[in-house]
Amino acid sequence: MTGFGKAEFEVNNKKFTIEIKSLNSKQLDINTRIPAIYREKDIEIRKELSDKLERGKIDFNIYVESLGDESNSKINEPILRSYFKQLGKISAEFNLATDHSTLQAALRLPDVVKTEYQTLDEEEWEIILKNIRKAIADIDKFRVREGDSLKIDIIKSIDLIQSLMSQIEPFEGPRIEALRARLTENLDKLSLNGNVDKNRFEQELIFYLEKLDINEEKVRLANHCEYFTDTVAEPVPTGKKLAFISQEIGREVNTIGSKANNTEIQRIVVQMKDYLERVKEQLLNVL
Repeated sequence: MTGFGKAEFEVNNKKFTIEIKSLNSKQLDINTRIPAIYREKDIEIRKELSDKLERGKIDFNIYVESLGDESNSKINEPILRSYFKQLGKISAEFNLATDHSTLQAALRLPDVVKTEYQTLDEEEWEIILKNIRKAIADIDKFRVREGDSLKIDIIKSIDLIQSLMSQIEPFEGPRIEALRARLTENLDKLSLNGNVDKNRFEQELIFYLEKLDINEEKVRLANHCEYFTDTVAEPVPTGKKLAFISQEIGREVNTIGSKANNTEIQRIVVQMKDYLERVKEQLLNVL
């Protein structure tokens, strides 16, 4: 699921900002952007993220801003003096003035500015790690809030499917009687001059109508909806399991629709499919 976590703090004259962004994904995909000095802790950061967040497309960033006057870049004074002296000598040979432009030229020459690489302070890292865990906790709370909202919406759709199922019953009896009457009427129109075995016709009619019976589908659909609701309440991640159950719900709804032979029942089935599609769309956020 989506989420965002952030932590800001100061230590050793540096301001740190830690940001974690999570987007929905079936797998765990972690992308980190951290200063070079902390690169050796990349595996530890990834472990913290994978242990707590489990899955999703995770973007992790550490921003560092210096609050002091110190800089890692230093001017190498002996080399600068040597360059300036040589440039002055060359300028004198060509009758050129030695001024600030000469100094600017010297500053651009190799090795005049050197960078001193810092070593990782383990005490500083412990503070950073503590705040990383705080940002992870924030994003986890964000996910929980989103999950609660999704849960309410998903359960509402499942309840509506169950409610629609109860609306089918009034049309079941008239549906069978209307079908029986239509088949009998069509048989009479054939004008077979009484050469019809009434008992055999009744047997075949009963066999045919039994194929259109949807009681089993309704029972299985009710069981699947109840199982879905129970699974949502489980404390462990159940996204894939819910997706499988929703497929079973869809199978029963489709079978009811194919057996309907009634306009009103088919309309109800279309509404069921609409709510089921909403469920499937929401489940994409928790798979």
